[in-house]
Amino acid sequence: MADNDVKSKLEAKKKRLEELKKARINRQKPTPTPVKEVAATQHINVDSLISDIPDPRVANNSNSPVANDNKETALSPQPNATANAANNNNVSIFRYRLPKLSQTKVKNVDIQPAEHIEYPKCTQTDESHLQQIIKEKEEQLRTEEEERKKKEDELEKINDAVTDENKDKEEEEVVLQELSDEQKQQIMTSQDFRSFFDSAARIVEKALCEEIDVGFLYSGEGLLDSGDNADELLRQNRVFEDERWTRNRSVTSFDFNSKYPELILVSYNNNEEAPNEPEGVVLVWNKKFSKTSPEYIFHCQSPVMAACFARFQPHLILGGTYSGQIVAWDMRAGKRTPIQRSPLSASAHTHPVYCLQVVGTQNAHNLISIATDGKLCSWSLDMLSQPQDTLELQQKTKTVAVTTMSFALGEVNSFLVGSEEGTLYSSSRHGNKAGINEAFEGHHGPVTGLDYNKAVGQGDFSHLFISSSTDWTVKLWNNKLSKPLYSFENANDYVFDVKWSPIHPAVFASVDAMGKVDIWNINTDTEVPVVSLQTNTRTALNRMQWSSNGKELHIGDCDGKVYMYELKEKLAVPHNEEWKRLNDTLNEMQQRVTEVPLAV
Repeated sequence: MADNDVKSKLEAKKKRLEELKKARINRQKPTPTPVKEVAATQHINVDSLISDIPDPRVANNSNSPVANDNKETALSPQPNATANAANNNNVSIFRYRLPKLSQTKVKNVDIQPAEHIEYPKCTQTDESHLQQIIKEKEEQLRTEEEERKKKEDELEKINDAVTDENKDKEEEEVVLQELSDEQKQQIMTSQDFRSFFDSAARIVEKALCEEIDVGFLYSGEGLLDSGDNADELLRQNRVFEDERWTRNRSVTSFDFNSKYPELILVSYNNNEEAPNEPEGVVLVWNKKFSKTSPEYIFHCQSPVMAACFARFQPHLILGGTYSGQIVAWDMRAGKRTPIQRSPLSASAHTHPVYCLQVVGTQNAHNLISIATDGKLCSWSLDMLSQPQDTLELQQKTKTVAVTTMSFALGEVNSFLVGSEEGTLYSSSRHGNKAGINEAFEGHHGPVTGLDYNKAVGQGDFSHLFISSSTDWTVKLWNNKLSKPLYSFENANDYVFDVKWSPIHPAVFASVDAMGKVDIWNINTDTEVPVVSLQTNTRTALNRMQWSSNGKELHIGDCDGKVYMYELKEKLAVPHNEEWKRLNDTLNEMQQRVTEVPLAV
């Protein structure tokens, strides 16, 4: 019995210890928040649920007496809550006291930083002490600058010595190697060397040919009186010719570069005395320099009857040949042969092309060419393999053999052509009246020159045009009348070309087969030219062209020479009354032809 009592007491003590351990473990675990269990079929009272949420401020401030009271109150179940839980399917609901919430407005307050004030140290020192400090600093800087210069001079001397030493070593090491004849020939025939030599030769030639008076005094001392030459209206400046490329070749056309007006384009016929030379030649002369050789040389295997610069592509040169081909050269290509050619087929020209001109605008322009078979072709400058458009110029059923062409200023559709039988025709490229429209009869020989009046000023005289012929006459026309207004018959031989001045409405020039140049001013006299100049060689002058400023006249002859003449300002530049005087002169001419006054 005693043993049984001891065992029972020990077991009781062990159970007691286990209960105490479990109680201690339970005390260490966090107390879970009571969760309300609500039946699915019941509605939940929102207000009661909100009131059951514990107050976090009360829980955090557990040391205060109020918090302890609230904690006791919150942890102790309420009687009503117990009763409701019993009534609602034994759902346990605990209620907690919540604080009352309120809304407040938050105000933004900007606090300016404290002002930072600095005081210089000099305010705490006297002026004499300050000046002494400044002097010491200046002396220190001066000393440092002198030391720096001394170091730089020493480094420079060292570098010069090293450089001289290196040069001496290089001169000792460099050994000139003599090139063989084969290597020299290879270098001289290379494309790079030829391009370099060509450009360098042009520069050197320009420098050598310039005639510069180094003793010229801008004060005017030592100048000689020009004497009678000052009163000359027409003076020859220079002659362009080349022994190989122009001798025995007749000049066929002129043109000026739109971007570089000092460049003159001249085309030449074949040289019968040099059968091994190219038959067609185009040279670009530079009148800005005194050099005697051309700036560019181009050629092809057929005589060039007409050539011009592409107005909107100044580096491109276009030519019409005797065989009917249209060719193109590029001044940038570095080659003398054409870069493009038109085909010799029925779709293009098969007869000599004497008429060639670029018409249009920067964004829409074409090359217009007309051959002696009366076929007009419109070309794109990017492709000469086939014309964009063609037109047959026929008078009724007869083909017009065109020898010359002229467009009015700014015109791209209507134009004039001169024919071998001496008749002039107004024509159109497009529209219902495409082809030949009207005929102007008056010449008794082939028309050699034709030009519209392009002077711009106080009056519009774009309806006037002038023509020359082998019948020894020059005729003035109005495109509204089929008969000439006036016939100038001062020539003693074939008149090969005639051109209006680009700035003076009443001045034009003509050249003939006797080597004579006539300059007319119809406001001054219609019977005799104001200037008539006979060349010394008396070689036939067959082509001419005015410069864009109207102060220079370029004339080509049958021997390949190009003469440049300068006009005096009183002859070249019009006065304000010239426009009215020309209108009166035209009215007088009109009255001789018809009773209807000339409409201007």
